[in-house]
Amino acid sequence: MTRVLRYAAASVAIACIVLALKLGAWWLTGSVALLADALESVVNVAAAGAALLAVRYAALPPDANHPYGHAKAEYFSAVLEGALIVLAAIAILHEAWGAFQAPRAPEQAVAGLLVSAVATAINAGWAWLLFREGRRARSPALLADARHLLADVVTSAGVLIGVGAVAATGLLWLDPLLAALTALNILWSGSKLMRESVGGLMDEAVEPGLLARIRGAVSTSAEGAIEAHDLRTRHAGRLTFIEFHLVVPGQMTVDQAHAICDRIEAALKAEIEGATITIHVEPEGKAKHHGVLVL
Repeated sequence: MTRVLRYAAASVAIACIVLALKLGAWWLTGSVALLADALESVVNVAAAGAALLAVRYAALPPDANHPYGHAKAEYFSAVLEGALIVLAAIAILHEAWGAFQAPRAPEQAVAGLLVSAVATAINAGWAWLLFREGRRARSPALLADARHLLADVVTSAGVLIGVGAVAATGLLWLDPLLAALTALNILWSGSKLMRESVGGLMDEAVEPGLLARIRGAVSTSAEGAIEAHDLRTRHAGRLTFIEFHLVVPGQMTVDQAHAICDRIEAALKAEIEGATITIHVEPEGKAKHHGVLVL
């Protein structure tokens, strides 16, 4: 089992634990804001399960039907998570509207808040670990899970403060107001997550910083060539696909041109984990005098 798969499996277990704690906090208090927080954790459980399945599928090697591998499966998990967040937000808004019409004071507020605080602390620690592992492994599924958990932590912290304020002041309308604000917050995070995941499915180019690193690696490792042009890039989960045309002197032998390509590929793979490179060699008459000039 890979590290990414282990983290994805652990996320399911932790999401279930946090959900149980948050449901317990709502059961103790009857607070609609804490119910909203628990409903978001229901999404966490479903999303963690989807991420686990996506990571397992993405880890499959290339086959005849998927010669480029299965890494994009993780983007589908992230899109699904975003959709689940939107559904949770709608459910929370429905509960908040009902509570606005018939507000009630929270019961056993101190006990409920303590239970919710423990759940929030667990989520915060796990979100930090998922961010670290997701960035290291370049896993869209783990990063999506981490971003959702971080949004959940921020939301939960606000709910804890608000429910405490309701118990201290007796202002019952604060409870449904906090639930509605929770819904709007997770709705924003869900829409952002879906936009980023759709970008991956649409083969967006790599970010400018990474593109500069690619151009630098090609420029400094292609000694003997003239230029590289028509550089194209895209992400597919943890993989980065790079392709370009490499212009070499017309009299250069195939062996010499191949040696340059091997050197460029080695430099790119050393610079970028998961790089998959395609190089089309052309004679100097095809030079466009733009793109990446060889140093």
